[in-house]
Amino acid sequence: QVRLVESGGGLVQPGGSLRLSCAASGPISNAHVMSWYRQAPGKQRDLVASITAGGSTNYADSVKGRFTISRDNAKNTVYLQMNSLKPEDTAVYLCNFRVIPLQYWGQGTQVTVSS
Repeated sequence: QVRLVESGGGLVQPGGSLRLSCAASGPISNAHVMSWYRQAPGKQRDLVASITAGGSTNYADSVKGRFTISRDNAKNTVYLQMNSLKPEDTAVYLCNFRVIPLQYWGQGTQVTVSS
């Protein structure tokens, strides 16, 4: 059974930084794509960033230049470094591993940006 566990969320002031981690356990290795999504209350779930097995990255326009996604295949872990955080970044952040044709989701970690 594959399980994804996020960590690193919390409360931070505007302009601050957080680093999210998502570690996979179970029968999974070298996911084709690892991604971070976020969902604010009453809003749809949006893609924040993704990274392929080859290291190609993709970012939502709203986080370009502020967020950096990376992965450690040996640890089956994906990271999201978030800098210059804004109140509008407040959301539950969820990781997603895609092992075509399957995909797996974590339970989410809350990120709150507020003074």
